[in-house]
Amino acid sequence: MKNLKRNLVALGMMLALAMPAMAQNVIKLSTTTSTENSGLLKYLLPAFEAKTKTKVHVISVGTGKALELAKNGDVDVTLVHARPSEDKFVAEGHGVNRRDVMYNDFILVGPVSDPAGIKGSKSVIAAMQKIAASKTRFISRGDNSGTDQMEQAYWKQAGVKPTGGAYVSAGLGMGEVLTMAAEMQGYTLTDRATYGAYRAKTGLAIVMEGDPKMFNPYGIIAVNPAKHKGINYQGAMQLINWMTSKEGQAKIAAFKVDGQQLFFPSAKSKR
Repeated sequence: MKNLKRNLVALGMMLALAMPAMAQNVIKLSTTTSTENSGLLKYLLPAFEAKTKTKVHVISVGTGKALELAKNGDVDVTLVHARPSEDKFVAEGHGVNRRDVMYNDFILVGPVSDPAGIKGSKSVIAAMQKIAASKTRFISRGDNSGTDQMEQAYWKQAGVKPTGGAYVSAGLGMGEVLTMAAEMQGYTLTDRATYGAYRAKTGLAIVMEGDPKMFNPYGIIAVNPAKHKGINYQGAMQLINWMTSKEGQAKIAAFKVDGQQLFFPSAKSKR
């Protein structure tokens, strides 16, 4: 009986010592819906998890919410695409070790019939002005995501915005907004990757692309361990280092939908 008690006590001590190590094997990542909706993370993360014996728990929301989760210490690392917001996040001490990861671009999509007549436009601002003037529906993310922030900047530069029923603020992720745009025969601004994943489902056409203003860079940032003692900083840096390594960057470049590359690696140091 005494031996049994001793064994149980020893087992309890072993489990107690193992608990922190087990917790360290989970990395919480907040990220924009585009990395999830496009299928990129489902493609990338299994390779990282197998190599590092970790599990990445993904929380997919708009960039604004992803950064808020990181600010509150609810995640260990964040992967987003809104550089001014990212820089502010780091400057305020909430994040450390921001790295460039990849880029793609924004595009305007809409009905094949293009009722606003914006096909052939070289300027996204001119295209937005035409959409507003045509009174054709525009479906907005309306969720403070990176895409939403960029859209609002375009309207500000355009000096005009659709009004009334012509402007629908959805408060939803990119995939859902693309579906709404198809159903309502309206326009929307989207990242190219999510559009690529939803093109066949929606039947929406690219009506405007190629303006340098539509460049869409992604960054990855570790939550500052000095702000939140309980975060898995070691795991966050494992993910950051892998995403920006030669292996991670090659995997990003190799990800394609219908034969089309959707993200382009941009890490400055490819270890």
